[in-house]
Amino acid sequence: MEIKKELNGEQLKVTVSGRLDTTTAPTLEEELKDSLEGVKELVIDFKDLEYISSAGLRVLLVVQRIMNKQGSMRVIDVNDTVMEIFEVTGFSDILTIG
Repeated sequence: MEIKKELNGEQLKVTVSGRLDTTTAPTLEEELKDSLEGVKELVIDFKDLEYISSAGLRVLLVVQRIMNKQGSMRVIDVNDTVMEIFEVTGFSDILTIG
């Protein structure tokens, strides 16, 4: 997994590529939590994300809760494979996608 962060004022864009699974999810969670201070808009770009496991979904929930208190979060460029996982798990109803 590779994580790229771009901070533009109060907007943080995080691009995640590779696999977000049990092994890599703790790294993403730590990176995000360390970067959210003062952020009003979090954009997570999944255009190069190949796979997301339940551990990755949990990270999205944790970060969504934080952002609900201080601003907004949206997930962009979700491919069909990841979108199917979001739909089956109900995350397509929880997350702002697009």
